Amino acid sequence: MSDLPRKAVTRTAKLAALPLSFAGRATWGLGKRIGGKSAEIVARELQQRTAEQLFKVLGELKGGAMKFGQALSVFESALPEEVAGPYRAALTRLQDAAPPMPTHTVHEALAERLGEDWRELFLQFEDKPAAAASIGQVHRAVWHDGREVAVKVQYPGAGAALLSDLSQLSRFARLLGPLIPGMDIKPLIAELHDRVAEELDYDLEARAQREHAAEFAGDPDVVVPGVVHQADQVLVTEWIDGTPLAEVISDGTQEQRDRAGQLLARFLFSGPARTGLLHADPHPGNFRLLPAAGASEGEGDPAEWRLGVLDFGTVDRLPGGLPRTIGDSLRMTLEGEADAVYGVLCEEGFVKESVDLDPDAVLEYLLPIIEPAEADRFTFTRGWMRTQAARIADPRSPAHQLGKQLNLPPAYLLIHRVTLSTIGVLCQLNATVRLRHELESWLPGFLAGPESGTGTETSADADTGAGDVAAEV
Repeated sequence: MSDLPRKAVTRTAKLAALPLSFAGRATWGLGKRIGGKSAEIVARELQQRTAEQLFKVLGELKGGAMKFGQALSVFESALPEEVAGPYRAALTRLQDAAPPMPTHTVHEALAERLGEDWRELFLQFEDKPAAAASIGQVHRAVWHDGREVAVKVQYPGAGAALLSDLSQLSRFARLLGPLIPGMDIKPLIAELHDRVAEELDYDLEARAQREHAAEFAGDPDVVVPGVVHQADQVLVTEWIDGTPLAEVISDGTQEQRDRAGQLLARFLFSGPARTGLLHADPHPGNFRLLPAAGASEGEGDPAEWRLGVLDFGTVDRLPGGLPRTIGDSLRMTLEGEADAVYGVLCEEGFVKESVDLDPDAVLEYLLPIIEPAEADRFTFTRGWMRTQAARIADPRSPAHQLGKQLNLPPAYLLIHRVTLSTIGVLCQLNATVRLRHELESWLPGFLAGPESGTGTETSADADTGAGDVAAEV
C-alpha cells in the first residue's frame, strides 16, 4: 500500500469507478444466469463481489471514504439476512483496520511533528501499526517513563482527502442507498462532512479525552485511557488491552454480549450527564471489553468486566447533558400522552409549522421505536432492527408516510446518529439490556420531577450484572 492518495483526481477516479463496477457485475450476473446458475446463487455471489470491492476501495482510500464505511457498518443489523451475510465480514473488517502507511512515511511524520530526536521520547516503538483507521493509524510503544502507550499518527493529507471523499460520495448516494434500508444516504454524508472535520484537530481530541479520563478515573464500569502527550497531528495516550467489541459481536459468549451491551448503554447516557460531552463515534472498533482490575484477560466475574473507550475525535458538546426534551418526550410517549408529545415535537422543530399531523398517529409511529425503553429488560436483535427498518422504509406503510413529514432539527443530528448507531451495535451483539434503568438514572426528564436523570448509581449498586441477565433470559 502506498501513501494515502492525496490528489483529488486520483481519489475521485477510484470512487467514480464504483458505479461502473456495479453495472459490470450486473452484466456478469446475467451471463451466469444464462449459463444455468440459479438466480439465488448468482445474487449471493453478486452481493459478495460488490461488498468486497466497495469496502476494499473505501478502506484503501481511508479519509472520508473509510469514515463513511464505518458509519455504514453499524447499520449492518438492519440489512435483510440474505444480504447481510456477504456484507458482514467486509463491514467488520472496515470497522477496525485499513492498509497501513509505509514505515518511512510514519517516521517522517513523527520527525516533523515531534522533532528529529523523536525516538528519545520512547523506550520502544513498534513500526508495525496496531490499528489503521479512517484518518490515522496507531502504533504501540513504550513512553520514556515506562508507560505502555498508543501513538496515533494522522495520515499526511488526511484533511483534504476527508472532505473531498465525502463530496464525491454524495454523488453516488443513490447507488449506496440499499445498504441502509429506510435511510436517506445524502443527509448522512452531509452530516459527516460537517461534523467529522473536527477529528483532524488532535488538540480538540486530547481535551475531550482528558475530560472523560478525569471523570471516569476509578469508575467500575468504564475505562478511558489518559492523554500522555499531544503535538499537532500526533496524539499519545495510555495503552489499554482488551477484547475488541467486534470479536465479542462475532464470537462472544452471551455473558460478554449482555455485559458489553449494558455498558454501552450506560456510557451513551451517562457520558453527557457526567462530562457535558457525547462520544459521537460509537462503532465497534472504538470499544474494548476489559476484565476487572487485577484479573487476567477473560477471567474474573463477568459482571465486573469493564468497557474500554477509545477515540474522542468526534464529540457533541452538551453542557447540560442530553436535552431534557428527549426524556420528557420518551416518558410522555410511554404514558400515552399523544397531545403533549406532539406539542413538544412541534415546539422543538420536529414537526414544521407548515405540517399538520394527527397526534395519535405520531404516537403510534413512535411506540415501536421506543419499545426497548418500556421493558425492564429488552433483547436487541437483528430481527427487531430489520422489522423497524422495514416498517419505516415500506412506501405503502402509514409509518413511512408519516416519517417523511417529520423533521430532524440540526441540534439533534449528532444525538440521533449516535443513538441509532448504538442501537445498531446492541442488535449486532444480540444483547439483553436494562435500558430503562440507564434512562431513569441518566436521562433528564425521563422520570417526572426536577432531579430526574442526575445519575448517582453505577453497576456496583444498581446493576444485577450480565450473569443475572443471562440467567433470567
